Amino acid sequence: MNILNILDEIEKVDGEVYERLNPRRKAMKDFFNFGSKVAAASLPFAIGSMFKTAYGQTTATVEQVFQYALTLEYLEAEFYVRGVAAPGLIPAGASLGAITVIRDHETQHVAFLRKALQGLGKTPVAKPTFDFSAGNGSGTGPFATVFTNYDIFLAVAQVFEDTGVRAYKGQAPNLLRQGALLTAALNIHSVEARHAAKVRQMRKARGANVKPWITGKDNGIGLAAVQPSYDGEELDTQAGIKITGINGQAISFNAATESFDEPLTMGQVLGIVDPFIV
Repeated sequence: MNILNILDEIEKVDGEVYERLNPRRKAMKDFFNFGSKVAAASLPFAIGSMFKTAYGQTTATVEQVFQYALTLEYLEAEFYVRGVAAPGLIPAGASLGAITVIRDHETQHVAFLRKALQGLGKTPVAKPTFDFSAGNGSGTGPFATVFTNYDIFLAVAQVFEDTGVRAYKGQAPNLLRQGALLTAALNIHSVEARHAAKVRQMRKARGANVKPWITGKDNGIGLAAVQPSYDGEELDTQAGIKITGINGQAISFNAATESFDEPLTMGQVLGIVDPFIV
């Protein structure tokens, strides 16, 4: 087995393979030295180790991300399914049409993620039982009227969509070099962002003091129960560059924070949705 020939073949489709394996660009020397010290029988394991360094994610990592995303999509899909079915909750016309479209998007996300997991040879996680009052099954949480009060329904929808956007962003690094899977996840992420903006616009039309985007860490709802979905959004520094007042421009703190969404970790998101799961 000639490891250099193998890497030459990989370089034809990934010109950055050497940089991934060794950012100081001493890869060729390392490979020659490595090959002289390792028995031929061990080379397949060594190659696997190097590819893990270069391309990062294991099948287990990808499965974990997709199972996690599926749980979130189950939550959103079930929420909108119940909302559309609730008698008299959503005003007829444009409002019902918009929520119905969002419902259909979320159910399609569920179907896709289940199919993707099955394609990986994994069993999709079962759909949990949800309590959309956020009462952990009591039905008496802060959103107990979610399916009888349209404004409360939209407020919860906003929280779910804003959280979903940050959740997908937080997992993107775990899908690097996953090709079609990363692309699909980013496609879902962008649709969740459109949902978030639409729901916020619908709330604004009903008198809520919100914009189509997040300002600082203002949740736009006024309840401490939803604040974890917005904490961390108040950053006005990106990649070490302060956006507020950048280059002497009159960029306010609010404008700076509105210009960038921040990711949420898996642990943060699971903590946010836990009250909604029985």
